[in-house]
Amino acid sequence: MKKTGDYIAIIDYQVSNLYSVKHACDAIGIESVITSDPEVLLGAKAAILPGVGAFGDAMKNLEKFRLIHPIKNFIASKRKFMGVCLGMQLLFEESSEFGTHKGLQIIKGDVVKFPSVNSKKQSVKIPQIGWNTIYPSRERDWKQTPFFGMKKYTYMYFVHSFYVRPKEKKVILSNTTYEGVAYCSAILEKNVFAVQFHPEKSGKAGLEIYKKWVF
Repeated sequence: MKKTGDYIAIIDYQVSNLYSVKHACDAIGIESVITSDPEVLLGAKAAILPGVGAFGDAMKNLEKFRLIHPIKNFIASKRKFMGVCLGMQLLFEESSEFGTHKGLQIIKGDVVKFPSVNSKKQSVKIPQIGWNTIYPSRERDWKQTPFFGMKKYTYMYFVHSFYVRPKEKKVILSNTTYEGVAYCSAILEKNVFAVQFHPEKSGKAGLEIYKKWVF
């Protein structure tokens, strides 16, 4: 294992595209390690929880690899922690995807599916796949956050059918609107930062987010 504190742990629980995240870290000079080992995670200076797929399966895998308590302990240590896509959703209390499933319960709120029809009774394409904009929430600006210096309504790349609903609006860092639904697309609560979109697939602006998050 590398010397404690000189790397970022990318958490491997077999439900994510880990290498696109690692390539993004490599591109901006962030030393990272893909790991399922709780000890390696707990030795890192920061950690990223990526994820794609179903919420319930993801939680089962986190339990299988005995990562739930290490993740909670890591966050409690006040080191920087980032969730990406499904990794963001897992931080919440529960999801209604294919039944009701308990999450990591780090952030108060739940995860729900986009409605199948919009306000005009037209069918909604689910999942949302492609580019969409993010904009600041009413409760906070982007100063001293990983979004600092980024223009409002910057485009990011999304792939998801479900979105988060934080109970406390103060944690919402950005919103996005899809088919008339304005939803939370990023959160920041103390040392926990998470995004619904994929920064590693969002070009230069996405790479800047990783850089400003960790440095």
